[in-house]
Amino acid sequence: MVLNADTADKTAEFLLQIKAIKLQPEQPFTWASGWKSPIYCDNRMSLSYPAIRNYLRSAMATVVEEHYPSADVIAGVATGAIALGALVAEQLGLPFVYVRGKAKDHGRQNLIEGHLPEGANVVVIEDLVSTGMSSLQAVDALRAAGSRVLGMGAIFTYGFNVSEEAFEKANCQLVTLSDYEHLIDKAVEGGYVDKSQERTLAQWRVDPSNWNK
Repeated sequence: MVLNADTADKTAEFLLQIKAIKLQPEQPFTWASGWKSPIYCDNRMSLSYPAIRNYLRSAMATVVEEHYPSADVIAGVATGAIALGALVAEQLGLPFVYVRGKAKDHGRQNLIEGHLPEGANVVVIEDLVSTGMSSLQAVDALRAAGSRVLGMGAIFTYGFNVSEEAFEKANCQLVTLSDYEHLIDKAVEGGYVDKSQERTLAQWRVDPSNWNK
């Protein structure tokens, strides 16, 4: 679910303005998974724009306050959500930790960095949710460490069926600032894509793994 429609529209507009999200239906990107995609999202770009960075921080803090008011700790998912998670924790006056993609192979071999009290109520912060695999790996790691994960907040989600099913199976609520539907609406409204490209973008979302093969 999105936090609210106004936030979803404004977030989408910001991400398009700073080219954190690029739309190229005629020149598809290749994701690390091998999927061909007309869209590429790098929300870390927002960190370079103070006004937008502050907006995302405040909006994500609202996600925590409205949906997870009993949060004890904020956890960012490495690497994309470390900065945003720390900013949100600072605004809320809460402790912060982050979860690595895999444990370090040296030193203490940490998977979770920072002090995480046993039994803490944790909210996970993500920058982007695609299939949900890496995001939910972080949830699993926090639960294995004895935390109670209240849910997750993310800047943006593609809203794939596989992702929604994975979050439901993991019993983890996901609240986002924006999503694919709001993004495409703002892209058409702002002239970033035309109507024919809008149809291509809609077709891709239906079956992304087989699109443009």
